[in-house]
Amino acid sequence: MSDIIQMQHIIKVFPPNVVAVDNVSVSFREGEIHAIVGENGAGKSTLMKVLYALEHKDSGEIFLRGQRVNFSEPRQAINAGIGMVHQEILLVHEYTVWENVVLGIEPTHWLGTLDKREARRRVQQKVDEFAFNLDIDALAGDLSVSARQKVEILKLLYRNVSVLILDEPTAVLTPQEIPQLFAELRRLRDNNHTILFISHRLDEVIALADRITVMRKGKKVDTVDAAATSKEELAEKMVGREVMFVSRRNPHPRGEVVCSIQGLTVKNSEQQVKLHQLSLEVHAGEIVGIAGVEGNGQFELVNAIMGLIPIEEGRIIVQGKELARAPIIERRKLISYVPQDRSKMGASLSASIMENAIMTHHLLNPLLSQWKGLLLNYAAARRFTDELEQRFSVTMASKYNPIRSLSGGNQQKVILGRELLLNCPFVLLDQPTRGLDVGSIEYVHEQMLRVRAEDRAILLLSADLEELFLVADRLLVLYRGEIVANLPIETTSIEEIGSYMLQGRKTETA
Repeated sequence: MSDIIQMQHIIKVFPPNVVAVDNVSVSFREGEIHAIVGENGAGKSTLMKVLYALEHKDSGEIFLRGQRVNFSEPRQAINAGIGMVHQEILLVHEYTVWENVVLGIEPTHWLGTLDKREARRRVQQKVDEFAFNLDIDALAGDLSVSARQKVEILKLLYRNVSVLILDEPTAVLTPQEIPQLFAELRRLRDNNHTILFISHRLDEVIALADRITVMRKGKKVDTVDAAATSKEELAEKMVGREVMFVSRRNPHPRGEVVCSIQGLTVKNSEQQVKLHQLSLEVHAGEIVGIAGVEGNGQFELVNAIMGLIPIEEGRIIVQGKELARAPIIERRKLISYVPQDRSKMGASLSASIMENAIMTHHLLNPLLSQWKGLLLNYAAARRFTDELEQRFSVTMASKYNPIRSLSGGNQQKVILGRELLLNCPFVLLDQPTRGLDVGSIEYVHEQMLRVRAEDRAILLLSADLEELFLVADRLLVLYRGEIVANLPIETTSIEEIGSYMLQGRKTETA
């Protein structure tokens, strides 16, 4: 199998002096699935963006099929057969599948008008060729996340791309959707396409990839055959130390009920019931996990608790205080909240790290305000940010830099540290480790268990069942807006929980 791409001595420096890619040489073979793994900020995404011409290298050379190339923009990379599917899916929701696919290179009649019949024929031909289960006349806005991701891949195949770069392709998918994506990627490989994908999920990397390149702190550590390694070895290469993949949760007595939700009913804007008479309790010193296929009421549950959407009926009681119709600031006095979307809900990316660190604290902490709360005490804000940086091991150049300058893992540490330092009795964590590397995930889990040991109550929503089994004391399964199972971790299994998630009940074989 010959090399289709060779990247030699690639260096990329971001001003003023951040070396994102440090003299990396790596090659990719034709017709292989090649994973690039590493901690957040290791340089893997930057390396792929250099290949795709989203970022320009400072030095080094790139060869495509033996010929030196120097793309100045992604269009040139696509024309040469290299395409990239980003984590953020960029489709026009009001357009159909086929309209999204041909957008920009539409077939036309001799008068220059769109040849709709020919466009649909070409798109359907690609759908059939690669066995994508897609309705080309469906609106993109009506598709599931996994189907929209397929449309993004189809856009590149329509442009005859032979090298596909996928950035965290499973991060937005449910566990049930991942095997189908993997089957499609294997079919593409078997059709002599080269798949390069960035991922943090080591089990998936080993299951899917032919070869794996590990990066750490901007440097290439190694390239190994997937069949000849393990996730423990990969994790150690990534982090530079041993990473534990076993539960560190010790027995801990639970205390009084901290959060009680009773008969919660929520409807969406179209008056469809999304939560129906839902009730649950979370005790002090307890981590309760919520499992469920995405779209079964998780979004509504989190937003109802935080006061971001109205409720039809029901009670939300935290530390004995009724919050069902309380203003958000009253809830924030009792609830620490880490949202699943850190870039839109958890942080203001253009604001400084310090400004993000003190959010909510500046309203609740008298040490951060002066002149009767009208002005910010900047000296106290700086000290607080320094404390957060030290206690939560945040790697930053300056607290005055925008938070977008941090890697995803360090952004998450800022958000997690900010929320846990509120010292609220109830902690709501919504997908807190999504998109994080194994080292950062291990750290977040340690913080959860520390909070549990402080006799605070945690409600954890996660699409990763293995994560729930590592840290939760009890698991609730959410199915079509109702709790259909309430099981201690010690008495259940991933298979049993999966059965409840898919069918709302335990099957005879589960």
